[in-house]
Amino acid sequence: MENAVEEQQQPIKKKKSVVREYAEALGTAILIAFFLRAFVIEAFKIPSGSMIPNLLIGDHLFVNKFTYGIRFPFSHKWIYRFRNPERGESIIFIFPEDPSKDFIKRVIGLPGDRLLISGDEIWVNNERLQRTPLKIQGLDKSHQYLNIIRPANAHELGRRYQVPYFPGWKDYNYYYESNNDGKKHIVQYDNFINYEEQEWTVPDDMLFVMGDNRDNSSDSREWGFVPTNYVKGQAMFIWLSIDYHQKSIRWNRIGQWIN
Repeated sequence: MENAVEEQQQPIKKKKSVVREYAEALGTAILIAFFLRAFVIEAFKIPSGSMIPNLLIGDHLFVNKFTYGIRFPFSHKWIYRFRNPERGESIIFIFPEDPSKDFIKRVIGLPGDRLLISGDEIWVNNERLQRTPLKIQGLDKSHQYLNIIRPANAHELGRRYQVPYFPGWKDYNYYYESNNDGKKHIVQYDNFINYEEQEWTVPDDMLFVMGDNRDNSSDSREWGFVPTNYVKGQAMFIWLSIDYHQKSIRWNRIGQWIN
């Protein structure tokens, strides 16, 4: 008599429902987006003209939050610090007078620096920031940029021989500024404004920041220093630029890296 062999039945795997699959995919995407925004990269929109001529109202940036270290999400406390911001870098930080707002400015003074500002001249630790005057020839054919008459050392400008057009540009002087650490960028000053001489010494764990639109910027000259633990990251590049007056996209600014 043959022995009957009972076959072991394998458990039948239930297929995931379409709703569950989409929910899991969406949840994974949300977790990845949260991780990137909390630790690596964040979007930021330029709401004012304080960084003209380098950044325009309507520029949308990506901010590298990983440059200076890793911090606890939604906190001022660092998990690990890689380095501190350097002079000449464009940083995004929590506005000290209103923590609900983020500002973008350029670092001028580091902890311990002695600053003197007289008119449109800046000294850092008794060394004047070097500037090369730039002369604007006029609008280019696209009417989006101002052509610069190249100075004798124009090779230092790299490929940047233009600044973005904006109404009222004739009321400003333009300079190619180089700080003591070799960082270079374009700044502009109002022809008709001249500030009184002021001095500061930057305290420990603080930064002194200014906008590139030097006479139209609310910055450390007005409201004081930025705590280093308020720094959120370094400006990277423009991923979108909207001209609200012309109701158009500035296509030629997309992908432009920020110095």
